[in-house]
Amino acid sequence: MSNTNDTNDTNDTGNISNMNDMSDDTFLHATPAERMALIEARLGAALAPLASITVRDDSAQHAGHAGASAGGHYSVTIVAAAFAGKPRVARHRLVYDALADAMQRGIHALAITAYTPEEFDLLSR
Repeated sequence: MSNTNDTNDTNDTGNISNMNDMSDDTFLHATPAERMALIEARLGAALAPLASITVRDDSAQHAGHAGASAGGHYSVTIVAAAFAGKPRVARHRLVYDALADAMQRGIHALAITAYTPEEFDLLSR
């Protein structure tokens, strides 16, 4: 199902069909799996092409801590050429910019690990 306006539709299985649109509190009302898919889709669109992305929901590890009810805790590991020549702070800013509305509507904490493809290849050796 395509989505040509700013509203969010669901397909027959209940999945959110426009993963890049987080308006109308889509992120807040999403399931944990949908939230991770939304994060991945947003980062994929903003930092394309991605060599790799891993999104992990760490919320259960933070249950009961102050602020935990305000949103989830996530870890992302991203490998993208868009990070080339940028220091860590600039890389993190790119990620935060891509997720700006979700940071206000359901992400309480985000751990970011960002590599260029070349840096990631060196780690694998």
